[in-house]
Amino acid sequence: MRGAAEISAKIAEEEGAEMIVVGLPLNMDGTRGFRVENTLAFCEILKTLTPLPIETCDERCTTVSAYNFMLATNTKKTKKRSIVDTISAEIILQTFIDKRKNK
Repeated sequence: MRGAAEISAKIAEEEGAEMIVVGLPLNMDGTRGFRVENTLAFCEILKTLTPLPIETCDERCTTVSAYNFMLATNTKKTKKRSIVDTISAEIILQTFIDKRKNK
């Protein structure tokens, strides 16, 4: 987990990020499970590696949304597996940005 946090902090610095947004894998009913606890532990490690603010964003249904997007855009089945995480991350970030704008 530390290795992933180190890589994330390094990329954020290289890209000139102002903040790091991490998807929070809540259960469908909104409760926290072991995956949320692991994610929050990752965020705590990340906080020790970068001065950037770390924010979390609910990531429920992002994979489904990503597959729906790929279906709507006629993405080839073989390509779907390789890009679903990227599209999901984009959806998480856009959701975070939209929520901030609406506050």
